[in-house]
Amino acid sequence: MNLTLISANIRFNNPADGVNAWPHRKQYLADLLHGHTPDIIATQEGRSDQLQELLSLLPDFEMIAQHRSWIAERMYPTLFVRKNTFELKYSFDKWLSETPDVAGSKSFDSAFPRLMTGAVLKHKAILNPLLVVNTHFDHIKPSTRVEQARVLTSEVKKIIKPNDHLILMGDYNDSPESETRKVIETHFPHLQDAWRLFNTREETSHHGFNSEINAGSRIDWILVDQEAKVLDSFLDKSHRGDVYPSDHYPVIAKIKLE
Repeated sequence: MNLTLISANIRFNNPADGVNAWPHRKQYLADLLHGHTPDIIATQEGRSDQLQELLSLLPDFEMIAQHRSWIAERMYPTLFVRKNTFELKYSFDKWLSETPDVAGSKSFDSAFPRLMTGAVLKHKAILNPLLVVNTHFDHIKPSTRVEQARVLTSEVKKIIKPNDHLILMGDYNDSPESETRKVIETHFPHLQDAWRLFNTREETSHHGFNSEINAGSRIDWILVDQEAKVLDSFLDKSHRGDVYPSDHYPVIAKIKLE
């Protein structure tokens, strides 16, 4: 069974973005996402109203937020899954703090409260369930991201079952060569970076509405377990003149699970 995964930081609704403010690019973003015929979309940085708007522009998808009590000012990593494709077994939010079950909590000198969201999904054509996790780490301190990675791995280990497929997506605000990544790989050595199987060099995934930036890191990752055959992985660098779907390039991975 082939699956298409997209991780996309959609940029919060900031009127100061001018021509790239949310009202000017939301339809473009939805069209771009829909054009890849994804099965699962992981977004980061949207607030509740913005995510509801995006959902209305993606009629073939449902948003996995049944477990969530929204905090208006918080930005949420969120999963969208294609309707009538998966059976939702369980979903959750865990805050990347010393108290993961306390909504809006933050620790480790994080600039904002950060969280992971996830879902256990069952597809009739795939033998084992998928544990799909989407997150967004702190953008300031490397030491903060390392601690957030430790919380993430600890919480995933509490949820994952021996036969589950694991998929990690999100904006990690760090390089694949970072200590943040090493924490994740230490706890889950069976994960593979979909990008690295198809690209011989790193590219910048955050561009700040400024086309391609040569100096920087691929801070947006899709990691899948070794039971998944990766068919392709790339950044979608589309834009319409000065208008971009977001200030990050969406990362797309195509995988096959038996």
